[in-house]
Amino acid sequence: MAIIEIEYCHSCGFLERALSVQEATLRALAPTVEAATLAVGDHGVFVVRVDGEIVFDVTTDTFDVDAIVRAVRRACDERSR
Repeated sequence: MAIIEIEYCHSCGFLERALSVQEATLRALAPTVEAATLAVGDHGVFVVRVDGEIVFDVTTDTFDVDAIVRAVRRACDERSR
């Protein structure tokens, strides 16, 4: 079971993005997810981690909920092997 953390910049207005990623991840991967947590950050951060490993970072990746869910799924699949 994976632990997903979504760290987002509240002052940047990223709460809605974080909530949409959290919901999409839980809908798609609920049986393989132990928790999907939100963590408030700052300085423009929007990072998604699976068991501590970064699978999405807004500084290097384009925000796309479906692509983030795919990245989370890949990370979960790798851990279950």
